[in-house]
Amino acid sequence: MHPRLHATSRPNAPAIVLAATGETITYGMLEVGANRLAHYFRRLGLVTGDALAIVCDNRPEYLFLYWAAQRAGLVLVPISTWLKAGEIAYIVRDSDSRLLLVAAALDETLRDLEASRDQMPGLSHLLGIGPVDGFVDVLDQAAACPETPIADEHVGGCMTYSSGTTGLPKGVRYPLGEGSPIQPTPGSHLAAYYDIGEDSVYLYPAPLYHAAPLGMSTGVHALGGVVVLMPRFDPEALLDAIERWRVTIFQAVPTMFIRLLRLPQDVRTRHDLSSLKRVIHAAAPCPVPVKYAMIDWLGPIVEEYYSGSEGVGIVTINSEQWLKKPGSVGRPMMGDIHICDEQGAEVPPGTDGVIYFGGGLSFAYHNDSVKTASARNPLRSDWSTLGDIGRIDEDGYLFLSDRKDFMIISGGVNIYPQEVENMMIMHPDVAEVAVFGVPNPDFGEEVKAVVQPRDWSQATPAFANELIAWCRERVSDIKSPRSIDFEKTLIRTDTGKLLKKELRARYWQ
Repeated sequence: MHPRLHATSRPNAPAIVLAATGETITYGMLEVGANRLAHYFRRLGLVTGDALAIVCDNRPEYLFLYWAAQRAGLVLVPISTWLKAGEIAYIVRDSDSRLLLVAAALDETLRDLEASRDQMPGLSHLLGIGPVDGFVDVLDQAAACPETPIADEHVGGCMTYSSGTTGLPKGVRYPLGEGSPIQPTPGSHLAAYYDIGEDSVYLYPAPLYHAAPLGMSTGVHALGGVVVLMPRFDPEALLDAIERWRVTIFQAVPTMFIRLLRLPQDVRTRHDLSSLKRVIHAAAPCPVPVKYAMIDWLGPIVEEYYSGSEGVGIVTINSEQWLKKPGSVGRPMMGDIHICDEQGAEVPPGTDGVIYFGGGLSFAYHNDSVKTASARNPLRSDWSTLGDIGRIDEDGYLFLSDRKDFMIISGGVNIYPQEVENMMIMHPDVAEVAVFGVPNPDFGEEVKAVVQPRDWSQATPAFANELIAWCRERVSDIKSPRSIDFEKTLIRTDTGKLLKKELRARYWQ
């Protein structure tokens, strides 16, 4: 359950393949690179329990750095490459990181961070990953270090930060384990659930700074499989990578499914995808028609899980179960589910409420006792929530409704924007859509939709009226948008979450 074991028994086996070039990193190379970096971290003065932050695009060095931190007893803090220097400085400061590593491709961000050192008083070192004029290159320095393990190895960890869609990002940090690094990593448990092993070829074209791609990729390494790295998601390039590298497990978010399904039929069918054994998706609710279409295309190999960085529980469902329970995210694989009202009392099956998990890991948000307390059930402190609303049916299957923060209350009626977004994204002329509540003098809130049309020339009052009428044919009037605005670009995170917080705030100022 650790890449060192595979480096010992199968040193020439591929651990990482770059989809675009075919460059291959073996388990032997991964072991040597991680050991050298661990030695260099010690030379910098980092000790077990210290945190190091990393801002890096999808490249093999990311996984080298992860495994180096994991065996040096360090806490790796992955940070989005899209953040500005001030946002990165906040996470570095909040996580108490002593070392910050920034990819050479982000040289402007690196220079901005150097100019912002006063915002990171606890930071000891700011280095590049690759050559940047005026900065030490961590890879160049580590190349001169020993290939053998450091003398004081200790299992490390990872501290992921929320995307900040409903407030400032908050980190989830668990106490480090004890002793040797050769023990199961968190992602290996989920990877093992999907029968990943030495013959598995795994592809998830999302950025490694997110918890799911990093956790699953390192879980695959723990189990001896191959990780295929793409620099970014591109629908046709993805199909080519699956065919070329005979990918067996592909992981996605629903927006990737939508873009794949919008490829011309001849493009979709020209690629041989027969190597696929599992297609896994998570991170955001998947519109029911989209999932039907994916199963129809690829067969009953589409599986889903619902979880979060907090680790309080995992819910899973396969294609066979989903076809019997369309729209469900499944039943618990880890933890048990409790649907509760605002007072914390459980509600009957079929009733929407806050989703709480019991029996999972106990977590805390770093430096935020108030948010930690708000994630606990008012009546049962051992039950925790990720902030989502949903219901369970009489068979114990969970259905998601929306984020609690985005629920609209109009005239005393609870409206879940996710339901409307999932319906509107299926309109052939809608590229993206965000639905949220805006002020209404009589009802408190009303439903607003902001649409990114596939063709900007359609951004007209006539098209807005057409969309409203289209919605009212499919959902009740109270759920349908009362008005629609247009934006040229609506941004989603790389895990498929719409960045609605700032958009919604415009209408409440």
